[in-house]
Amino acid sequence: MVLFFTSTVTCPPTSLYMGKDKFENEVLLKYGDELDVWFHVDKLSSAHVYLRLQEDMKWEEIPKTLLEDIGQLTKANSIEGNKKQTVTIIYTPWSNVKKTGDLATGAVQFHNDRIVRRHHIAAKDNAILNRLNKTKREELVDHEAVRQERERAKGRERKEVAVKERNAKLAEQRARQEAKASQDYSNPRAKAQEEKEKSAAGDDAERIGVREEQSEEEDAGSEGSFM
Repeated sequence: MVLFFTSTVTCPPTSLYMGKDKFENEVLLKYGDELDVWFHVDKLSSAHVYLRLQEDMKWEEIPKTLLEDIGQLTKANSIEGNKKQTVTIIYTPWSNVKKTGDLATGAVQFHNDRIVRRHHIAAKDNAILNRLNKTKREELVDHEAVRQERERAKGRERKEVAVKERNAKLAEQRARQEAKASQDYSNPRAKAQEEKEKSAAGDDAERIGVREEQSEEEDAGSEGSFM
């Protein structure tokens, strides 16, 4: 079973979740997502709490109010940590959490210790815990089905991006070809356009000439009538 919580200190609200016991924690470690950030009480046993990052959120820039929510929830779900006044919460991207066969159930290591961060919890905050617990729900999750659907969704997103990039590239190529063709007078279409423009200019000149001749004849006729 997986326990889900919702933090309302962000807009939109942020989803948090954790395993109900150490065995479920093992499953969550296996089926985590690249958008997940893993939280744990430092140097003590505790629940493995996960934050599902929103699209515009970076794990290094998690708002302090949200860190406090997650820290309080993690501390409260540690038998030893909940008894202490102050604790330190460690967190890192799920992809940095390493699990090997020789580790005990629920125990983990890190691929890179340098990207593990810490958040200090000064004291228990019942107001935060009460708010989070009101959103608590327990669900039986088919992790493999969720993983497969997540991969399909990512595949659709990658396909949409690829199609957009290809269409943009084709449009750019067409624009360059049309620009080149408009300057290439050996091109039949461009040459025909040029001849059409020249013919129109000749017709205009001829019409101007006819009007000038007619004007001269009219002027000559006018002069005779006064003589």
